[in-house]
Amino acid sequence: MQRLYFLIPDKEITSNIANELNAMGLTKDHLHVVGKDWRPLEKEGVPNATLIQTSDVANASKRGLLIGGAIGAVLGLVIHYILEGTNLIWMLVGMTLFGALFGVWTSTMLGVSVKDVKISEFEKPIKGGAMLMMADVPDEREDEYRTVIHSHHPEVVIDKVTPREKKAHLGQGH
Repeated sequence: MQRLYFLIPDKEITSNIANELNAMGLTKDHLHVVGKDWRPLEKEGVPNATLIQTSDVANASKRGLLIGGAIGAVLGLVIHYILEGTNLIWMLVGMTLFGALFGVWTSTMLGVSVKDVKISEFEKPIKGGAMLMMADVPDEREDEYRTVIHSHHPEVVIDKVTPREKKAHLGQGH
C-alpha cells in the first residue's frame, strides 16, 4: 500500500474526491482527512484522521521495540555476569522483554508529539482552511488514482512521502 496525500482547497471538493475514491474501490478505512473544519465531512462519512495517521507514533513504537529490546538483552547479559548465580536464559529473556516494553512505551510517548512528515509540510495551507486527505492505495494502482483525481480536480496537489523524506524523518540522514 502507498499513502497518497491530496491537498484540497475546500470541503466540497474533499467530499467529491472521497466519493470518487470510494467508487474506485477504496473504503472509508483507506481514507483519512485532516483540516480545520472537518466535522461536516465526518457527517458525510469521510473519516477524520486519528493520532496514528497524523503523528509518528507507529514508527516510533517500532523503533522503541527494537532499540529497547536490544538494550534490554545487553543489560541482561551484563547483569547475569555481575550477579553470579542467575539463570542466563531467564535474565536474558526477562530483560529483553522489559527493555522492549519500556522502549515501546517511551518512544510512543515521544512519537505522539512528532507530526507525520507530509502533515508538517502542508501545515500552513491546512491552517488556512485547506483539507489534507490521506488515501492508502494499492501500489499497482497508484498512477490510476493520481490520473483520475487530477483529471477531475486539477487544482488538487497530489503527493506522497519520498524515500528521501522518509529517511530524513526517521533521523537517518538527508
